[in-house]
Amino acid sequence: MRRIFALALVAPVVVIAQEPSLRAGGPLPVARVPTIAIHGGTGTITRQSLSLEMERQYRDAMARALKAGMAELDAGKSSVDAVVSAVKVMEDDPLFNAGKGAVFTNEGRNELDAAVMDGRTGLAGAVAGVTTIKNPVLAARAVMERTSHVMLAGPGAEKFAAAQKLEIVDPSYFFTPRRWEQLERAKKGGRIELDNDDKAAKKSSFLEMDSKYGTVGAVAVDRDGNLAAATSTGGLTNKLYGRIGDSPIIGAGTYADNRTMAASGTGTGEFFMRGLIAYDIAARMKYLNLPLAEAINATLKEALEGKKGRGGIIAIDHDATVRYGFNTEGMYRGWLRKGGEPVIEIFR
Repeated sequence: MRRIFALALVAPVVVIAQEPSLRAGGPLPVARVPTIAIHGGTGTITRQSLSLEMERQYRDAMARALKAGMAELDAGKSSVDAVVSAVKVMEDDPLFNAGKGAVFTNEGRNELDAAVMDGRTGLAGAVAGVTTIKNPVLAARAVMERTSHVMLAGPGAEKFAAAQKLEIVDPSYFFTPRRWEQLERAKKGGRIELDNDDKAAKKSSFLEMDSKYGTVGAVAVDRDGNLAAATSTGGLTNKLYGRIGDSPIIGAGTYADNRTMAASGTGTGEFFMRGLIAYDIAARMKYLNLPLAEAINATLKEALEGKKGRGGIIAIDHDATVRYGFNTEGMYRGWLRKGGEPVIEIFR
């Protein structure tokens, strides 16, 4: 039975949940049961704000992403293969603020960020502010595996991706009417918008910000017990002058370490960067010996809630235990274990 804990911190609450354990009767030790978990953003996502048809579309899209990742794990491939495949599916789907569904900057451009981290080796790769790479998550993986660097940005990252024979597209590929209309509304209202919320938040120091979080991410453990994480985003609607968020920042929105956990975040990127939220969870597990759920709760309470930030995170540990935490009204999230069926949740 799935257990859901609502912890009364600062309203709205932080929600922590656990996937059902498969300890009994499994053919492999728990640490070796291939498992993948994903998120598709968080924010004011309620049954009143999401039509039944849109809910169906999101559930179907997330199921496809989970199955793509599990297909890699079923084939005996690595957790890195799994998270990259799952995120690629979401990058190709205009429902999500990543790849094809990316939002527009103030200048009417789509600038994309992505990161991948391998918990076995500690290696990581990221790209930031790219405009022509069809699947930024593939470029992030290429940076990790084919260079001695961690992050490449802008035209340099695009030149590298082309040299690696990754698919390069005209920037018009990323245009979608829905996102363009979102930009026009944001400009008229003088707002910087995230992706999944209908309520305006408090004014920031430069523009009013709507709390809409649409980053996508995946975490996984493979049959060898190795962890990995990947995150991809289009950032904020109407964002300013080359702004980079937390998604490509290792330790902020993306982190993986076999000794602790793998995590991918979504939310107000500036808070995730200032609090190094993904790494902070791992550090609490490593140095304080906290279990994953307690580490997530403590980090979100101090680094996110305590700073008036909003968002969520999904994580998995080496025992293949899935946990997620968020302090918004909803989060697109799901997980799948080898031999099981996708479990997908949206509302709190």
